[in-house]
Order: sequence, then C-alpha cells, then structure tokens
Amino acid sequence: MKTVVVNTDDIAHDWYVVDAANKVVGRLASTLAQILMGKDKVAYSPNQDHGDHVIVINSDKVKFTGRKPELKTYFRHSTYPGGKRQRPVKQQMKVDSAQVIIHAVRGMIPKNKLGRSIIGKLHVYKTATHPHASQKPKELTI
Repeated sequence: MKTVVVNTDDIAHDWYVVDAANKVVGRLASTLAQILMGKDKVAYSPNQDHGDHVIVINSDKVKFTGRKPELKTYFRHSTYPGGKRQRPVKQQMKVDSAQVIIHAVRGMIPKNKLGRSIIGKLHVYKTATHPHASQKPKELTI
C-alpha cells in the first residue's frame, strides 16, 4: 500500500458560514479550528493547508460558561516597562467581540507559518451580514 501525498494545487477550499448566536466560545472555537486546519477531511496532513474558509456571523451573541464573564481577562504588553494591559471579557465584548472568537481559535491552531495562513481564512463579523455572498458559502450547523 502506498502513501498518497496530495498536491497543494489539487486541494479544494470550500466556504462555510456559521451562526455564533447562543454558542459557547470554546466549543465553537474548537470546531472552527478543526475545519480551518482541514482535520475533517480524508486527505489531511499536518504540513499542508487542507482547511476551508469559515465566515462567523453574530459574534456579539456568543456565550461564556461558568464565571468566565467575571474572571476571564485578555492580556497584552507594550514591551515598555509598566506596559501591561489587561481587559476583562465583558469590556472586550463591547469593544470588539470578533477578536474574542479570533483569539480563541488562534490558540487552537499551530503557532508557525502554516498557522498564520490558516487564521487568515477565518472571517468574523459582529452582525448577521457579511460581504462574502459571491463565494456562495454553505450553511454549517454546530
């Protein structure tokens, strides 16, 4: 039996649209990461980009479980002394709820050049409208 290696040009990338309303962030992010990496396909290999494009709508309506709305914070640093910045998840949802989903998915994909190209196929929007109608995305239920 021979090992089949798929040519990168032969990989078909589909488009899917996911409604994030009333979905738990972590469970949504793990499913999105699998689709973006292509782990749901038969010819998956970890060194190639087999994943599909995913459009996430209604990111303002995602949910958190437990005490995460009170305790979870997002951390960044300006690289200057005293440049630590923390933002609670409630405030981040008011500022930009799309970044909450992107941050969760980014933590679940590889931290290398392939991972940076994979995260580029994730498109997150706050409302139910998106500009990707010409790609004819398929509805994906999670």
